[in-house]
Amino acid sequence: MRWLITGAGGMLGQDLQAALAEAGETDVLAPSHAVLDITDPVAVQAAADGGRFVLNAAAWTDVDGAEADEKAATAVNGDAVRHLAAAAGRRLIHLSTDYVFDGRATTPYAEDAPPAPINAYGRSKAAGEGHVLAAGGYVVRTAWLYGAHGPNFVRTMLRLAADRDTVDVVDDQTGPPTWSWALARQVVALARSGAAPGVYHGTAAGSTTWFGLAQAVFAEAGLNPARVRPTTSDRFPRPARRPAYSVLSHQRWASSGVAPLPDWRPMLTEAMPALLTT
Repeated sequence: MRWLITGAGGMLGQDLQAALAEAGETDVLAPSHAVLDITDPVAVQAAADGGRFVLNAAAWTDVDGAEADEKAATAVNGDAVRHLAAAAGRRLIHLSTDYVFDGRATTPYAEDAPPAPINAYGRSKAAGEGHVLAAGGYVVRTAWLYGAHGPNFVRTMLRLAADRDTVDVVDDQTGPPTWSWALARQVVALARSGAAPGVYHGTAAGSTTWFGLAQAVFAEAGLNPARVRPTTSDRFPRPARRPAYSVLSHQRWASSGVAPLPDWRPMLTEAMPALLTT
């Protein structure tokens, strides 16, 4: 197969490149933003020509910044995705987010649950999803992503552990911590599987709170988890509201021939050596 990765320099984009190499795929374009601006429909069409399978990991990821400039966020997360969908159609796998939901559920969100975003970032991502599905492509939603490349919660906890005696972390938001490398391998497997297009949830099984994840990170690093103290979200006011519940169902994988991701806790154990050395 021939491939195009957008957002190739990001945390997931770098892991997608490594996952394709591991799978023996050699015809891979992974342009930087300076080389391929996905808001340019002509450039997108040219890059996707020749039947390339497009893995879109490019996104506006500044959740709070989107509140101040929703138009700019939607230009990347919505309008640019429309260009990718027009160019690639069924050959597009678009990475999306739990933020398309309102977080009021008490059981995992099914793949066909109607989006109901509560902030500008979520609205921009929901717009992108609509374009992909209308063009017959794939949407893979993920949540609480961490990995060896770029800033993320797990690496922040490791940094704070070296600087502070204690760390206060919110205990009133629940989600599935997901390793970007495991997700990258799953996305590549989905692309190669021939499974039907539509929505898939690319998150780890199980769930915890940010506080529970921070304690697990400390434990994996050989540190005392009691140094992590629980607190509530109102102690850290932000411009954008966050979903309180971000757990996603994985039922659609059963029909794809691709296994869903394993539980978040052993996944973190497997991921930690790479995180501790970067």
